[in-house]
Amino acid sequence: MEAKAPICKTKIRCVYENRSDEAALAGAIGLLQQDLSLAIIERKTGLFCIEICAQESLNQAQVQVISSIPGVEVFPVSDKQAKLNLPGLLVMDMDSTAIEIECIDELAVMAGVGEAVAEVTERAMQGELDFEESLRARVARLEGADEQIIQDLCDRLPLMPGLVESVNELQSYGWKLVVASGGFTPFVGHLKHLLDLDAAYANELVIEQGKLAGTVTGQIVDAQFKADTVLRCAELWNIPVGQRLAIGDGANDIPMIQTADYGIAYHAKPKLEQAADVAICKLNLKVLPFLLLLS
Repeated sequence: MEAKAPICKTKIRCVYENRSDEAALAGAIGLLQQDLSLAIIERKTGLFCIEICAQESLNQAQVQVISSIPGVEVFPVSDKQAKLNLPGLLVMDMDSTAIEIECIDELAVMAGVGEAVAEVTERAMQGELDFEESLRARVARLEGADEQIIQDLCDRLPLMPGLVESVNELQSYGWKLVVASGGFTPFVGHLKHLLDLDAAYANELVIEQGKLAGTVTGQIVDAQFKADTVLRCAELWNIPVGQRLAIGDGANDIPMIQTADYGIAYHAKPKLEQAADVAICKLNLKVLPFLLLLS
C-alpha cells in the first residue's frame, strides 16, 4: 500500500526513464517554492516516478517548469482515479497504440498500393473522413493480393515498447484486457494469443481462393463499436464504475475514451488528445501502471 500523502491541493506524478533526469527534476522541484511532500511511486515496468503533493495549488507555469524537462512526463493525480489493485478493465486500440504500425498501411505496401492507402489512413486518423467509408475504400485497394501477406505481417508484428511490461503488471492484479481495433482479426487474434488477453475485436477480411477479395464482412468495428465494447465488457465482468479505462491514438478512438471512466491518449492525433483525460506524449506504454493508484 502506498503511503497516504498529506491533504494537498495539487498532486502530480513525474515519470521518467533515466536516472540522469533526477538532478534536473530535483532542481525544478526546488524552484516551485512551495510546501511539498514527495513520495516514490514504484511499479514493475522499469520507469521511475516521484509524486509531488503541494499544499497550495500549482499554476500552469509551475507545472511547466517540470514538464519542460525533456525526459520527464507529468500527470495529474486525483483520488478518484482507478485503483491498480482492484478489478479493472483496459480497452486498447491496436494500430499505433498496442503495436507500432498501421496494419492496413503495411498490407497495402506488401500489395503494392502503399502510398494511396496511407493517405486515406492519415485522413481517417485525423477525423477528416468517415471511418467505415475509409475502411472499405482502403480494403478495396487490396483486392487480388495473396493472403500470405497476412501471415507474413503477423510474423513480424512490432509490439509497442512497454506493452508487454504494462500488460504483465495489470494482469498480475487481475485486470481484464481487451483490444478493440478498426484493423483486422488475424492481427488482434495474434495479440490475444501472444499476450493472453481476455478479448479481441476487429474487422474480418474476405478471402477467396487464397486471395484478398477487397471487402470485409460482418460487424464493422467502428468508433461506436469500440465505445460499446467498454460498456459491454464492463458489464460482462462486473467491472465497477471508476475502473474502466481506454487508450488510443486516433480520432476514431474518441467515443471509446470518452465512454471510459479514464481516457488515455497515446502519442495521439490532436483531436483525441484534446478529448482525453490524460495524454502520454514523451514516454512509452510503460507509463500505464503509474496512472493508477493503490488503495
